[in-house]
Amino acid sequence: MREALFIKKNKDRWLRIQQDPSTDPDEVAADFIQLVDDLAYAKTFYPSGHVTKFINAQAARIYLDVYSNRKEESNRLIRFWKYDLPLTIRKHHRVILFSFLLFTIFFIIGFFTASQDEGVTREFLGDWYVKHTRDNIKSGNPFGIYEHGNGFLSWLGIMVNNITVSLRMFAVGIVFGLPSMYELAQTGVMLGVFDQMFAANGLGLDFWLVVFVHGTLEITAIILAGAAGIVLGKSYLFPGTIKRVDALKQGAKDGVKIIIGLLPVFALAAFFEGLFTRLYNDIPALTTAITVSSAVFVIWYFIIYPIRLGKRLSLPQIEEA
Repeated sequence: MREALFIKKNKDRWLRIQQDPSTDPDEVAADFIQLVDDLAYAKTFYPSGHVTKFINAQAARIYLDVYSNRKEESNRLIRFWKYDLPLTIRKHHRVILFSFLLFTIFFIIGFFTASQDEGVTREFLGDWYVKHTRDNIKSGNPFGIYEHGNGFLSWLGIMVNNITVSLRMFAVGIVFGLPSMYELAQTGVMLGVFDQMFAANGLGLDFWLVVFVHGTLEITAIILAGAAGIVLGKSYLFPGTIKRVDALKQGAKDGVKIIIGLLPVFALAAFFEGLFTRLYNDIPALTTAITVSSAVFVIWYFIIYPIRLGKRLSLPQIEEA
């Protein structure tokens, strides 16, 4: 049988297994057996063919899923952080890039708008906050706002607030992703306005060194939460080759995975903000190390590792016969 005919004969079944995998154990077993049979045939007649790689990847994925379900709960958690979340991130890297660019564009807009109109700063940050920060700048302690209050209580309050915001950003994405994009844009503008307030007083570099002790993780998580909302809305608007309701379910599932993965990131960012950002004057080496370590973690876990993992466990697409 020619390879093109072999693909045409089995393509629908392969795509169904790839895009809409069964949750019934008997059906999963039957799919796996059929894939193994197909793989044996393909390796015999098309050993270097694209279809052979595709079937092999499909069978390997089912095997890993079945094998992982036999592990203890702790191993399921390890699998989530090691495989499930990074592969979900990789799957939606383009949406995440879009969210990052949207956030960055509105950050720039906020920065330059605030530089032209002081009223914008007060509108976004509030009169009291602006006055208090400017008093701190005059007194030689520009980031003194982070030194007030109980560190532990600040950590809890900030964590709860940020997690609440991220859940809302995801949930409102059901409306075609538009509210999620709006909240991303609004947050970007607010950060730009905040940055400009310090940059106008010659503290632009200090802003990044101090605020991003916690901001590296916090802003990354906000961008990803917005992306999760966009994924939810996009899945319904652009279902691809599957039913719209099934695409929406898959988008919701992927979005929930991202949000769950962000919970410890928000918790750690709040921990840094409540207890460590305030040490920028006393132990600058420590706060700088936290910022650098956070940046390395973000670049590795959310960009480099998902790409490498995706290549290692890639599922090639079937070429048209």
